[in-house]
Amino acid sequence: MKRMRLYMTAVVLAIAGIMATQASAQVLRDADFNSIGRINGNGVVRDSNMHSIGSFDADGKVLNAAGKTVGTIKQLEIFDTEGNRIGYINTDGTVRDGESNVLGYISINDGKVSNAEKQTIGFARGVRVDWIACYFFFHFFDK
Repeated sequence: MKRMRLYMTAVVLAIAGIMATQASAQVLRDADFNSIGRINGNGVVRDSNMHSIGSFDADGKVLNAAGKTVGTIKQLEIFDTEGNRIGYINTDGTVRDGESNVLGYISINDGKVSNAEKQTIGFARGVRVDWIACYFFFHFFDK
């Protein structure tokens, strides 16, 4: 029953994220609210200079700028290229690593991103929570 509830919550969050992510790019901001990049509705991630640094595809793959798979997302769980779960997102927006340690928090309401100490590290309003986690916490686009 608990697994079913988690699955249903994941589906609802994914649908909400998809609906919130429009065709226009959503701005990624740092703690001072300066623009640090964008993610468009098709999943293309750009840096502050508008250079493509990666993307999210429809199958859940996370790709770097060269098109190489650097991770995968499946129902709010984040996996590395070898299929190891390296993190997940709880229904309340808590982001945890593969060993259940808290990495940070994503506010579902306003896109505020906080670290484990609850200090604001950025903002990503209108972006899917799994994409936000990949960008801010798992640093897939820094590779």
